[in-house]
Amino acid sequence: MFRNMAGNLVLHEQIKTTDAKAKELRPIAEKVVTQARVDSLHARRMVNRWLTDRELVGKLFAEISPRFAERPGGYLRIVRLGPRKGDAAEMAILEFVEKGEDEEPKKKGKKK
Repeated sequence: MFRNMAGNLVLHEQIKTTDAKAKELRPIAEKVVTQARVDSLHARRMVNRWLTDRELVGKLFAEISPRFAERPGGYLRIVRLGPRKGDAAEMAILEFVEKGEDEEPKKKGKKK
């Protein structure tokens, strides 16, 4: 389950899940990003343990890990959303701290 969630996190750069699952996935995903910061064959094989899709491994090494090259840790944040309607499970969004360029909100100009 955590492999699928880690893959979806890399693919979409944020996932909505329960708070408990987000807390368990966060250390796993941070270790994967830390390993991806060093672009070597050994690092790719270690990351491939968690992300079995080659495209996801490529995206992690090419797009996501360069954003965190100077950051010593803390790549993910958990934003709590409140209880789910059906079973009252606490929901949360697990997302990367630094978003990609295309996902940044555009600044609005002054209104006249």
